[in-house]
Amino acid sequence: MADSDNSRTLPPVTRRDFHLALAASLPTYPHLAAGITAPAEACDDDPAVMTWREWCAARLDASKSCRRQQKLEAKLISMAGSPQSAADAWKTADEKLGYSRALDRERKAFIAENRVAEILWYTPAQTIMGATAKLHAIVDKWQPDAACDEHPWPQIRAVIADLLKIDAQMSLQRSGRDQVSPPRRRMATGGG
Repeated sequence: MADSDNSRTLPPVTRRDFHLALAASLPTYPHLAAGITAPAEACDDDPAVMTWREWCAARLDASKSCRRQQKLEAKLISMAGSPQSAADAWKTADEKLGYSRALDRERKAFIAENRVAEILWYTPAQTIMGATAKLHAIVDKWQPDAACDEHPWPQIRAVIADLLKIDAQMSLQRSGRDQVSPPRRRMATGGG
């Protein structure tokens, strides 16, 4: 991202951090976060997860830029009125507040976020976490609000919750810390 000033290196993501972050973004599944028992192993081996992390950082930057621009716009309108009725006052207040610079910064931040999102959509997931990360990005980017109950958002959130549970269980089984006992079989007693 040559035109972005976001050049920081992201710390390694752990499976537990990933699960908790995604569970917290699913307000219709509050019980999910409490049930996360995934190990804290590093999970930087899936390119989709790495790209998702970059997208999350770009998304956060774009959201912050948007909020800053909106605050400055409200302040500008309260100081100068509308740009159509008071063009000179608007220009003077804009120069003082930096609204046009903030608007340009917001535009660039959303372009950067969209670029990383496009890379994410075409990065093949190699793990359940990678596929889950891509679904999370779709939901976070396009659902109208976090608790939207219109089709298909609850269904996609349910799939994300399922994938998180499956990934946690598989991870625990791989690490030998499976906390789920196999179901007990009942003996047939013949007495009905």
